[in-house]
Order: sequence, then structure tokens, then C-alpha cells
Amino acid sequence: MVNVPKTKKTYCKSKECKKHTLHKVTQYKKGKDSLAAQGKRRYDRKQSGYGGQTKPVFHKKAKTTKKIVLRLQCQGCKHHFEIGGDKKGKGTSLF
Repeated sequence: MVNVPKTKKTYCKSKECKKHTLHKVTQYKKGKDSLAAQGKRRYDRKQSGYGGQTKPVFHKKAKTTKKIVLRLQCQGCKHHFEIGGDKKGKGTSLF
């Protein structure tokens, strides 16, 4: 797990606030992939029927650490934004 504070006081640029307020800090998570996306529909169509795996399965993983994206949500107006994309250093905080 990453060393991040639960809350951070920072500027909120929504129409309601426009001042420094307390923000709840969470780690960004990817949403669920859509089954209706064109690539997924094409892949499923190609995979169906006889004949095993049709596209190469990627095995050569190079990176050992992922980039961390933080989601900050204003506790006053619920406005949220994302910061980061930075790699976590050993024993360091992201702020």
C-alpha cells in the first residue's frame, strides 16, 4: 500500500467553493471494461468457435512499480479531480 494521507487541505476550483478546503484522498481505480467497446466485440467474435487463442497473450512484463494516481474529493461540494501519475519511491510519501 502507498503512504498517502487520508485528507489534504488544498484549493477547490468548483463554482461553489473557490477556496482552500479539506479534500478526501483516495487511490484511483480503473473502471470496469465495457462489453460494448468495438475492440472487445471484435475480439469476442474472433475468439468464438473452434481454434483456440487467436491473438498473442502478452508475457514480457517490464515494469515492477505502477504509477500512482490520487483522487481528491472536496468535503464541502464533492467536486473531485485527479493528481499524480508519479511512481512511488521507497519509503516516501507522494505529497
